Amino acid sequence: MVFSVSALVLFAIILIILIRNKTMKLAHAILGALFGFFLAQSSAASPLQDFFSQIAKTLNDLAS
Repeated sequence: MVFSVSALVLFAIILIILIRNKTMKLAHAILGALFGFFLAQSSAASPLQDFFSQIAKTLNDLAS
């Protein structure tokens, strides 16, 4: 993988700043898509998917 975890952290910081300043434009949305793409290829993808699956299951059980 060409991008390291530090590049993912950099993408995340840039996105947080752009979202907080409410200056999101097309180029920033592309940056967000790239961040998601590279995050999906990192070692953090599996634990994040498990975490969000568990949250969805919990919310579904609460709604039932």
